[in-house]
Amino acid sequence: MLDVGLGLFAWNLIAFLVVLLLLRKFAWKPIISSLNERESKIADSIATADRVKAEMAQLQSENEALMAKAREERAAILKEAKETSDKMINEAKEKAKLEANKIIADAQVAINNQKMAALTDVKNQVGALVIDVAEKVLRRELSNKADQEAYIAKMSNDVTLN
Repeated sequence: MLDVGLGLFAWNLIAFLVVLLLLRKFAWKPIISSLNERESKIADSIATADRVKAEMAQLQSENEALMAKAREERAAILKEAKETSDKMINEAKEKAKLEANKIIADAQVAINNQKMAALTDVKNQVGALVIDVAEKVLRRELSNKADQEAYIAKMSNDVTLN
């Protein structure tokens, strides 16, 4: 059963060589070209993936730079807002101090005016009283100086000040 004849071997060898030549001429070139084409597509895909990866890294770097810039701008805006609010508070305090000083000065002027008016009124009343006393003294012409002094003392005790 395992007897192989030389003729069968030769015919099998010839058939194998014919099939091999036919495959080489018609099948291997398309198979090899499709394999080469597939290999180039894979290389292109790898190159594209590397390029996309580099672009993503660059975009991430740009994004981080933009975020840092935004943080700096935010800090600058906050600093400027704080400075502006401090300036406004200081201006309001200064304005309030000036207003308070003005009110105090106006009150002092009003107090001085009222004081002067009161002093003038007192002086006028004292003058009127002196004139009234002098008039009463002159009406009563006393011959004795002691009687005059006693009368003046009595009049001054009777006078009531407002």
